[in-house]
Amino acid sequence: MSDAVEPGVTAPQGFRAAGVSCGIKKKGLDLALIVSDAPASAAAVFTTNRAQAAPILVSRRQLEASAGRASAIVVNSGCANACTGPDGLKHAAAMADETTAALDCDRSGVLVASTGVIGVKLDMTKVGRGIAGASRALSREGGPDAARAIMTTDPFPKEVSAEVTSPAGTFRVGGIAKGSGMIEPIMATMLGFVTTDAAVAPALLQRALKTVVDGTFNAITVDGECSTNDCVFALANGASGVRLEEAELAILVDALRRVCEPLAIGIVRGGEGATKLVTVRVTGGTSDGDARRAARAIANSLLVKTAIHGGDPNWGRLIAVAGRAGVAFELNRASVMLGNIVLFKDGRPYDEAAPEAARYLKNDDITVTVNLGAGNELSTVWTCDLSAEYVRINAEYRT
Repeated sequence: MSDAVEPGVTAPQGFRAAGVSCGIKKKGLDLALIVSDAPASAAAVFTTNRAQAAPILVSRRQLEASAGRASAIVVNSGCANACTGPDGLKHAAAMADETTAALDCDRSGVLVASTGVIGVKLDMTKVGRGIAGASRALSREGGPDAARAIMTTDPFPKEVSAEVTSPAGTFRVGGIAKGSGMIEPIMATMLGFVTTDAAVAPALLQRALKTVVDGTFNAITVDGECSTNDCVFALANGASGVRLEEAELAILVDALRRVCEPLAIGIVRGGEGATKLVTVRVTGGTSDGDARRAARAIANSLLVKTAIHGGDPNWGRLIAVAGRAGVAFELNRASVMLGNIVLFKDGRPYDEAAPEAARYLKNDDITVTVNLGAGNELSTVWTCDLSAEYVRINAEYRT
């Protein structure tokens, strides 16, 4: 597999996109359309938060009504349309209706997503104007604008694409994502949209997407907060002429992962106030679930994140989190490393390595490895440091 020339969701054949400004946000692009020229198989993974926003509820219904088929995704940023009562559902449905009219497509084939401030109603006059404008602006070159239009506090857009050469033929996968704060690995304040020009049955696409999300978008955390609007959509339109069946599931999973993993890591790298990307590797788990649980606990620890931000190689915080994570843990066989620097192993500290570890923590990319000493399973979670800037951003988010 090699990187495709074009970035993002329009790298695969048969997809167009647009991003426009319609005034939902104070400035910048704030409404995006992603359209498949032919009806596509569709799959989705939604937030696990029980306070689910109106666009989540509407998109769930749309996928059920269409039996996993879709032609378009309409997304607004700047307003989450969450916790907005009956009007919220009406507005999310209206977004699907207006997109249907603008594109002359099947109404059940329109998926809806929103992101931004919770508890604020959408201005449907602005949204309608944006949908009309975006439908006129659709093009193969519109992917970058769509990537910018879905951003809220993101410091940069996130676009990835790849070209896949397989026994079934050559096809492409592309994707965009947004997310910067309220990120927790059980689907967080993030949106992800993935396209492929391979033909894939809806059920197979759903299986592949869920598998990939578990190890990518569900393996990142910025602040341990799970939001109301989180979703990842995938569309497969078959425009390449390549068909992937059950026998090619591993190829499909690998292809989606090549796009979703860098998108997920990009979300963490652009986390609110983040100055460092932190890869948390937990080894020595008795099960994959135990290793993942410990990795999440470490990645979400405020003490760990602030120590990394401050350049303090405080291995004791890492051991303490691993020991209270609720998984099998053997202190006398446990170890802690920053990069390749051993700070604790087999029950004793290596404090003479602290100066070298402090220098290592000045890097922008940090790897923390904790061995639980209890088994052979491992897991990786990506996170970032916690800075004063994170507090400022979130203290002023609505003001």
